[in-house]
Amino acid sequence: MNSPIPIKVDELRLGMFIQLPLSWLQHPFPTSSFRITSGEQIGLLRSLGLSTLHYIPAKSVPEAQVTEGDSDPQPPQALQPKNESGTQADDTQARDTSSCHARYQHASLTYGQIMADASRQPLGARAVAQALVHECMAELEDRDSCAIRLLADCHVDGTAAHAVNVMVLALLLGRSLGLHEQRLAELGLAALLHDIGKSALPRHVAEPGAPLAGAELQRYRAHVGESVALGQRMELPSDVLIAIAQHHEAADGSGHPLQLLAEDLGQGGQIVALINAYDRLCNPLFGMPPLTPHEAVSELYAHRAARFDSGILAAFIRLMGVYPPGSLVQLLDGRYALVTRVHPAQPLRPMVKLPAAPGEAFTLDLAQEGAPAIRRSVRPSQVPPEILDQLQPGSRICYYFERVAAPPEKDGAP
Repeated sequence: MNSPIPIKVDELRLGMFIQLPLSWLQHPFPTSSFRITSGEQIGLLRSLGLSTLHYIPAKSVPEAQVTEGDSDPQPPQALQPKNESGTQADDTQARDTSSCHARYQHASLTYGQIMADASRQPLGARAVAQALVHECMAELEDRDSCAIRLLADCHVDGTAAHAVNVMVLALLLGRSLGLHEQRLAELGLAALLHDIGKSALPRHVAEPGAPLAGAELQRYRAHVGESVALGQRMELPSDVLIAIAQHHEAADGSGHPLQLLAEDLGQGGQIVALINAYDRLCNPLFGMPPLTPHEAVSELYAHRAARFDSGILAAFIRLMGVYPPGSLVQLLDGRYALVTRVHPAQPLRPMVKLPAAPGEAFTLDLAQEGAPAIRRSVRPSQVPPEILDQLQPGSRICYYFERVAAPPEKDGAP
């Protein structure tokens, strides 16, 4: 029988091919239709809060023919990073994080220099900006696999942090889209300098901590034109200037300042606009409450998809994962965790930070055998305060990239 049949969640068994009545971002599985191969999957399905779903008998197999694909989660104390002691793994993570912090701090300080010099020494500021972008591109060269790393306690200027975040994610997204070197360099430059015109604005207008109105709101929106004008003085390439000019436009015509439509937008402008929107959901202006990275991705996918190119949006979601770094999650075993690193090849099995002894925490790679899966995303208000203090998610989301080993192929993989 090929027709779907309703079934109660409590009646699920191994071998059933099921269909979920949920969008991709509302559940932790790679697809919404699949055959159940493990008890862990059944546990996750029951945790979704559904009373019934559908299964297709024709695509199902008897339970006796199913080999458990995943073992049940082990108790928390049994979980240690594979082939390493907890101390060794945490030391490695600490070194990697320290290196990312240093590179991020360097990029942020360099951006501050560019902002200070752009008006009086525009060509010198352009040279510094180009050198920074090429430094980042050089770090990406010969790296078959890069993961996105969360940087907590990132005490840098908000304007600089935003610029570096957008540049880092734009370079990674452009790389995943297959942009050649020159186009990638121009994308990185536009991403870094998209708000350069804010250097002429008062601090309370450039980085407003409360809603603006009237003349001040118009002055804030004028930063797009100011950025283009300053970019012209810096003699930036035309494609860079176009991307800067379009970083607040939207494919459905709802953006500003020109209300352009999709056919009028360049790829660079659409990429910068998407990443700018994502970072402003996580690190908002105008006194708006921040969204968690998971909520931000969900908002873009579920409510703002018409504003962006569908292919670029899909590539961005693949890059960030369902639970981007900085997301607070609850695991299947009930523990709360902070996502600290996402490997594009295993978006549902990120690296997380877990509470240990009071005042301490340790990292765990959820891709390792026996590690629990993620049950759901949670907001900070849903996490017990003493656990939240140990996880220390930070008030600002900052990202950098690091080289990671490609995950081993599973037996039978092509």
